[in-house]
Amino acid sequence: MIVKVCGMRDAENIREVEALGVDWMGFVFHRTSPRFVSELPDYLPQRAKRVGVFVDETEEQIMETVQLFRFDMVQLHGRETPDFCSRIRSKGLKVIKAINVQNRFPSEEVSFYEGACDYFLFDTKTPLPGGSGQKFDWSALSAYRGTTPFLLSGGISPDDADRVEAFVHERCIGIDLNSRFETSPAYKDIHLLQSFIDKIKRK
Repeated sequence: MIVKVCGMRDAENIREVEALGVDWMGFVFHRTSPRFVSELPDYLPQRAKRVGVFVDETEEQIMETVQLFRFDMVQLHGRETPDFCSRIRSKGLKVIKAINVQNRFPSEEVSFYEGACDYFLFDTKTPLPGGSGQKFDWSALSAYRGTTPFLLSGGISPDDADRVEAFVHERCIGIDLNSRFETSPAYKDIHLLQSFIDKIKRK
């Protein structure tokens, strides 16, 4: 199972989180987010894959940031079109498209992006994109019949290890952790993460 920890910013915290063996690490470039990265940290992950998270940003700005941070992947968390996703992919980057889920699975919207991205990230629908700490009903994902692999997101907390272990979907390849593991915005609690990762990695 892939473990992605999103909303990173502090250099020492990045080192600590990477040492836990996480697979992907996300950096947010949405200015209204409390986890917004305004400058290049003194340390960036050397082993974990680097993911740049953008919301309705221009292609030029995304690529400029990708080059500066040397991102492996781009997560698009806004209203980006399938064509936009494909253009970013054509630059040699893996693309994660975030899809908001509320009460019912948005099958039609998801179908538009099949073939335009490498992964989906299913997150809770909220007024602001990502990092809300709110969950959606994971059973809604049983309606997903596509072929694109996905990450489960949306308010996963330290108390959810058993739920994560029990969740089964043939296209689910990992989870996205963020605000419920923080002591303050963008700063992750290493002990909470360590305990959670130890539990789910036992599978």
